[in-house]
Amino acid sequence: MSDINVISQYIKDLSFEVPNAPQIFLKSGGKPDIELSIDIDAQKLGDELYEVSLKVNADAKVEGQRTFLCEIVYGATFSISEKDSETLEQILLIYCPNIIFPFLRRIVSNLTTDSNFPPLMLDPINFADLYHRRQLANQSQAVSDTKN
Repeated sequence: MSDINVISQYIKDLSFEVPNAPQIFLKSGGKPDIELSIDIDAQKLGDELYEVSLKVNADAKVEGQRTFLCEIVYGATFSISEKDSETLEQILLIYCPNIIFPFLRRIVSNLTTDSNFPPLMLDPINFADLYHRRQLANQSQAVSDTKN
């Protein structure tokens, strides 16, 4: 059984832009279209010490005009005693993101609210499904590479 401990959590990078302020607030625009992307990164820092980062980009536009652009990288360091590489990979890419995602979600919500927009509530993410889809894509790529 693995011993997993959160050492620290932090905002690694944060950018929030409202390039069309104040004009954007003077219009009575509709609901913004939001392009959202999320990425996970994990790296070994030392013996049983790892960093897991979640990167979120949210680009909101109304009628083609940008209302805001939010880019955040939220990270955490973990102490993990797991030796099996497959189990460790699942801990880093499924379990750890599940621990830190609610904190990232709250920051994004507060940031948009504090910037005079409705709160951007990121939908919960199924990191296990994301992990399995990434594994299938990697397997497909490996098969494709061997054929070429």
